[in-house]
Amino acid sequence: MGFTPEELRAARDRLVPDVAASGLRVLFCGINPGLMTAATGHHFARPGNRFWPVLHASGFTPRLFAPAEQEELLAHGLGITNVVARATAKADELSAEEYREGGRLLAEKVDRLRPRWLAVAGVTAYRVAFGDKHAAIGPQQRTLGGTRIWALPNPSGLNAHWTLATMAEEYGRLRTAAFAED
Repeated sequence: MGFTPEELRAARDRLVPDVAASGLRVLFCGINPGLMTAATGHHFARPGNRFWPVLHASGFTPRLFAPAEQEELLAHGLGITNVVARATAKADELSAEEYREGGRLLAEKVDRLRPRWLAVAGVTAYRVAFGDKHAAIGPQQRTLGGTRIWALPNPSGLNAHWTLATMAEEYGRLRTAAFAED
């Protein structure tokens, strides 16, 4: 994945299509695409992002998937979207207004797709997007129609408060809840 700085800069503001379908067990929701994700067209593509290793370590996937294999998630009842669609170098480039509008659009998407769970990977993004300043990691009281919401730790390598093991434990709690509902 050797991209020049110019190629990465050119990916700014690009949109990355969702990996989604109706009736998923879990629709994972990132904050917004990073430049590597926008350049490749694959979610959580930046080396050092722990999303794919955490999915596997938590039991969501039978093996470690590469970002280029993202469409295979659908066969496991999983999908990916973002709170804010536009790509940036860092999430702190997004305004509170963009988060709130992203939350509104995300609620419409969830109403259309009706996943069992919406899993927002970043509790701060969830708080701003949905106006819930006291939200904590874990299942939320709020629902979107029949869809439950779980705030997860952000898998970015910059989130040093969470290790791969502690993230896998939290994602595993969601997996247990999502697959126990049959």
